[in-house]
Amino acid sequence: MELQANPNLLWFIGIYALIMVGLGIYMSRKVSTSTDFILAGKSLGPLVLMGTLLATWTGSGSISGGETSVSYSFGLIPSLMLMVPTLIGILTLYVIAPKIRAFGKYTISGILEEKYGVSARNLASIIVLLAYVGIVSYQMKGFGFILNLTTGMSVETGTLIGGALIIFLAMIGGLRSVSQTDAVSGFLMVGGLLITVPVIFSVAGGWDTIVANVPSSHLTATGGLTTIQLIGYLLPSLFLLLGDQNMYQRLASSKGDSSSKKGQIGWLVIMLIISPSISLIAFASRSLFPDIDPGMALMATTLAMPIAIGGILLAAASAFIITTGNSYLLSAATNMTYDIYGKYINKDASDQKQLQMTKLFIVILGVFSYLLIRFFPTVLEVQMYAYTVYGAGITPAILAVFFWKRVNAIGGVSSMVTGVITTLLWEIALGKPFELNSVVISVPAAIIVLILVTLTTQNKNKNK
Repeated sequence: MELQANPNLLWFIGIYALIMVGLGIYMSRKVSTSTDFILAGKSLGPLVLMGTLLATWTGSGSISGGETSVSYSFGLIPSLMLMVPTLIGILTLYVIAPKIRAFGKYTISGILEEKYGVSARNLASIIVLLAYVGIVSYQMKGFGFILNLTTGMSVETGTLIGGALIIFLAMIGGLRSVSQTDAVSGFLMVGGLLITVPVIFSVAGGWDTIVANVPSSHLTATGGLTTIQLIGYLLPSLFLLLGDQNMYQRLASSKGDSSSKKGQIGWLVIMLIISPSISLIAFASRSLFPDIDPGMALMATTLAMPIAIGGILLAAASAFIITTGNSYLLSAATNMTYDIYGKYINKDASDQKQLQMTKLFIVILGVFSYLLIRFFPTVLEVQMYAYTVYGAGITPAILAVFFWKRVNAIGGVSSMVTGVITTLLWEIALGKPFELNSVVISVPAAIIVLILVTLTTQNKNKNK
């Protein structure tokens, strides 16, 4: 089947965008302080919290990378395996959520500073910016894919439009508005995917026809990947989620521990629906469209279905992408305001000044995100890079804060440095040898350094 743009599908995206912009503007009227802007006044109930956790986590990484690209390129089973790290991450956050709320910090850097000192805060701020600008960038390109399919405009132009929408929604009302648009988008996602799965399987001729049309390797457990290569796709999302500042901020924004727990349980249940649905749709897409960019697999199916169903799926895909993009952009701007501007440039900044600077940083980082995606050929590639920089540089150190009382400052900081340098060397300087994602090297290295440096420095202190 050939891909042919259908401009009529643009109506569905346009209606979704108008609703999101209108809701964002309405909720922005309730923002009066920086706490309102960054933590939504700590007012999120279970339903809204569940929606914003869901929408923030499941973005272009799933729609254009993650489950979609892996299912199309390697098969259904490897793609379904990507759900496992997410479930493990959600359960772990469920355990530590009360501790996260007890810290009462705006950023991951603030938590790390309390345990490891100023150096850890500064390093964490840099890591957050490196990773989150990358994550925002591939949300923009994911939206570019959507507009390319619907209108025939170039992916580059669509990416620019997606960037403008992401920046505007993040800037207009912060988490106060983002959380509400996330909740609406989350339910749109679930409905769109549930409708699409049976329809696309019918359009593709059923299971037997789909299986007959995909490569034989796509029916194996690893899809032709070696075990270590498969692990390289599984670990990045786990280590990003376990230390994700976005999730920590949302858990800190809930009304209380009860709301936090209910919201996370709902998030886990919905992920059991969403992740397999994306994998199944992309698997069917491989049968229908054997020669397209893997990142377009899910969105291409909108052109093979009745326009109403295709439009709903396209709007759901837009929801995934836009909500994740503005959430990570807001989170990165928060670091710029509180960990850099507030600490080194204007220590006496008023609350309103901090609010203004956060909005300014949203625009600046949004522009950087747009420029970054031009250097990566695929969404999956930049996704693995961004996840690993963060997961190796932040997660071992932040989890040690909650689970290992003996960890010390030099151990935590050494682990962060090791994680980032190893990732950059493997991905950029060495060009990803053996086609292995750097996570299989950098995360173990960061953990080993964390443990060894902590133990050896503790022993020296005891001897003294």
